[in-house]
Amino acid sequence: MVKQPLTDDPQESLAHGGESERLPPRFATYFHIHLVSDSTGETLNAMARAVCARFTDILPIEHIYALVRSTRQLDRALEEIAGAPGVVMHTIVDPGLRAALEEGCRKLEMPCIAALDPVISAMSRYLGARISTRVGAQHALTNDYFDRIEALDYAIAHDDGQGGQDLTQADVILVGVSRTSKTPTCIYLAHRGVRAANVPLVPGRPPPQDLFELKNTLIVGLITSPDRLIQIRRNRLLSLKENRESDYVDADAVRQEIIAARRLFERMNWPVIDITRRSVEETAAAIINLLSGGRGKVEVLG
Repeated sequence: MVKQPLTDDPQESLAHGGESERLPPRFATYFHIHLVSDSTGETLNAMARAVCARFTDILPIEHIYALVRSTRQLDRALEEIAGAPGVVMHTIVDPGLRAALEEGCRKLEMPCIAALDPVISAMSRYLGARISTRVGAQHALTNDYFDRIEALDYAIAHDDGQGGQDLTQADVILVGVSRTSKTPTCIYLAHRGVRAANVPLVPGRPPPQDLFELKNTLIVGLITSPDRLIQIRRNRLLSLKENRESDYVDADAVRQEIIAARRLFERMNWPVIDITRRSVEETAAAIINLLSGGRGKVEVLG
C-alpha cells in the first residue's frame, strides 16, 4: 500500500473573511482493487465504490476487467492482477471461469470476493427458485431498457430550456440558476427511466411562460450556497480559459440570483432541493422520492 497526502478540502479550509487557510495535510491509504465481470461491470463498480466509501481516508485504485467470458480473457486479467496485488471482487457466473479465478487468486494469496453471492443466496432461499446462470441478464433488451433510452434522448433534447411545448411530456422539470447540476441530474434520472427536462433561471430574462402553465408535472427547484456556486462557476470559467470578472462570479450578483430563485420557488410552491453538499446521485434519489411520494409542501431538502 502507498500513503499519499490528500488535497485539502476547500469546504473544510475556509478561514474568516472567505480566504483559504491551509490545514495540516491528511493522509490516505491507496490500495489496488480488481473488479472482474462477465458483463459491463457497472454493478460491481457501484458496489465496490459504495463499500470503499465506508472507510475513512482509504482510496481504491480501480482496475476493471469487463466482459470476461473466456479462459484467455481471464488469464490476461490474472496476469495484470498479479502485477498489482490487492483485493479482487467479481461477478463471474460461469462455474469454470469462476473456479479458475478463485484458484488464481488463491495462488496469488489475494482475497477473492464474489460480490453478489450473499444477496443471490438469500433471495434464492426466500423464493425457492433456481438461480439462473445467464450472463448479463440485467442488460436484456426489455421495455424498461427502451424506456431508459427514450428518457435519455428526452433529457438531451430538453436540456437548458429546449423543447418548448414538449415539457408536458416530462416526469419532472428541474429549475435553477446556472451551474446547479441540472443537466447531470437529468441525465442520471434518465438512466433510471425518468423523463427529466431542465429550465435555467437567467438574470434579466423571465422563465418561459409554458413552465407556469403545467398542471400535472413535478417541478423541482435546485439551489446551492453562494460560496459554492461562485467556486463552481470560477472553475468553469478557468476550464474555458476565461479570466474576466463579471456578474457571473460577482458575490453580490450571485446572491441576488439565488434570492430571486428562492422567491420564485416559494411563490410557485415548488419543492426545493439544496444541492450544496449533495452528489448528483443523492439529488436524483430525492427527486425520485418526490415522484413516488407526491408533491407535498415546499421543503428545502438539505
